[in-house]
Amino acid sequence: MKSEPAVYSIADLECDRQTIWDGVRNYQARNFLRQMNPGDLAFFYHSNANPPGIVGLMHVIKNNIVDPTQFDSKSKYYDPKSTPESPRWQTVIVEFKQIFPEIITLEKLKQEFRGDELLVVKQGNRLSVMPVSETVAKSILKLSI
Repeated sequence: MKSEPAVYSIADLECDRQTIWDGVRNYQARNFLRQMNPGDLAFFYHSNANPPGIVGLMHVIKNNIVDPTQFDSKSKYYDPKSTPESPRWQTVIVEFKQIFPEIITLEKLKQEFRGDELLVVKQGNRLSVMPVSETVAKSILKLSI
C-alpha cells in the first residue's frame, strides 16, 4: 500500500497507531482493498520519495469500510456519483506493526523481483494498492532484516 510521506508517512501511522486508508480512487486498487481481511499484513511503501520504497509493515484490523471522504464535498476525494445508499469506495483500517531498519528501495526491489512477481516494479504501474504473493512477501521480509 503506497502513500506519499508528505501526505501520510509510516511515522504518522506509528504515532496514530491505526488509520483508515482513505482516498483510493482507482477501481482496480479499490478491488484489491475489498479482498483484504482482518489480520492480513501489508507493506507500507513511500511513493514520491527520495528514494521510494518499502519502509515498514502494518496489518488490516477491519475491512469493507465505506470511505467517508467520498461524501465530503470539501474533500479532494469527493465523488458526486457516490451515495450513502450506494457507496462506490470501500477501504480498510490498518494498524502500525513496524518500521524497517532500512528502506527497501524500489531499485533493490527491481533487482530482486520481476514485474510479474511484484507489481510495484512493473513498468508503468501506478496503483496505490497491490497484492503481494505469500512467497514474495516472505522474500521481502528477509530483505528487511
